[in-house]
Amino acid sequence: MLQAERNATERVDRLTGHIEALVPEWDLAPAVNALQALRGVALISAVTFMAEIGDVRRFETPVKLMAYFGLVPSEYSTGKTTKRGGITRAGNSRVRHKLIEGAWMYRLQARPGARKLYILQKQPAEVQDIAWKAQSRLTTRYRKLIQRGKKSTVVTTAIAREMAAFMWDIARRTMPTR
Repeated sequence: MLQAERNATERVDRLTGHIEALVPEWDLAPAVNALQALRGVALISAVTFMAEIGDVRRFETPVKLMAYFGLVPSEYSTGKTTKRGGITRAGNSRVRHKLIEGAWMYRLQARPGARKLYILQKQPAEVQDIAWKAQSRLTTRYRKLIQRGKKSTVVTTAIAREMAAFMWDIARRTMPTR
């Protein structure tokens, strides 16, 4: 089992290296690099987001992007009554899983780590401001929802939904014009 774990780790490292080598040649590289300024978004998450979405400008609003990921609540409506249920899960599951995985980072205190500071310094001031606004807003929101007694999984899904909106904003600002 130890050998299988070593082989899997080596394979992940090798594939990540190939992805790192290919990103600079990609036309969406500026958006991939800018998305990594957000907490909870690393290379693989940013590449997955951009590869699955392509041109984010096709989504007029972040709500439409959230619906594409299946991160919006389901709704049961009859007449005057409206009941909301769990998320629809109707959209892109790969990106939804990456967003929820990254959203768990917002349970920690808002502060940039050493690795994120290095990435942030390479970004324009506009992206840095959005990344800090996202971090401070989402960490505060996470704590407030937990204090209200919400389940941590429900809170994390709500944070992932808002995180998608910040990613939409950054990607739209950094995508190359065609």
